[in-house]
Amino acid sequence: MSDPTTPTSPSPATLVSSLLQIVSDFIIPLTRTGVSSGSKLFGAAIISRKDLTSLTIATNNERVSPLLHGEINCIQQFFTVDYPDSATRPSPSKDCIFFATHEPCSLCLSGITWSGFNEFYYLFTYEDSRDLFSIPYDIDILEQVFRVKGEETNQQVEKRALYNRTNKFFIARSVADVIAKVEDEEERNRLMGEIERVKGLYSGLSETYQEGKKAGAQSASAWK
Repeated sequence: MSDPTTPTSPSPATLVSSLLQIVSDFIIPLTRTGVSSGSKLFGAAIISRKDLTSLTIATNNERVSPLLHGEINCIQQFFTVDYPDSATRPSPSKDCIFFATHEPCSLCLSGITWSGFNEFYYLFTYEDSRDLFSIPYDIDILEQVFRVKGEETNQQVEKRALYNRTNKFFIARSVADVIAKVEDEEERNRLMGEIERVKGLYSGLSETYQEGKKAGAQSASAWK
């Protein structure tokens, strides 16, 4: 498993700067188009580990299918790119980093795992999806479908993590976790300011999505 803290990995500041640039330049424009026609505002990118350039960018396309979440759509596109031969196709585990704008739901966690991506990052947490964007289903599904209660009290169960962010298949980290490792205070503050700027853009996208939902925008998803 690749460890994002190893010396061969990009510095935390370089990694965060690249992720936020990809969000601003590529994911948000796609998302703006998607939310205007009924899709949620979740997006994803598959990034070259070597130079942190984007290999595949995608967002939700729930107008077509409720399964085409941003991450799943991105994975589908990645594996349908026509390379000359298998030797030239980037390896998910060796050559790629996966990025999700929002912490992946249970469907997307499984998709990332089955596809072999062993390192992923996300900007917004489940709690952000629920509290900032009024989309609570990621937490609801993980709690209602996957969180099995044993002898614990309800309070003990509620304190348990919804999934293992470090496991035999992948390492998952929020962008905030990465920024915390930036040693230079000025650079750390700059990156936090960039996150706030990007969050402001997503607030506008969320308003568009919610307005469309009220107006009856078409979506194949059962959970809007």
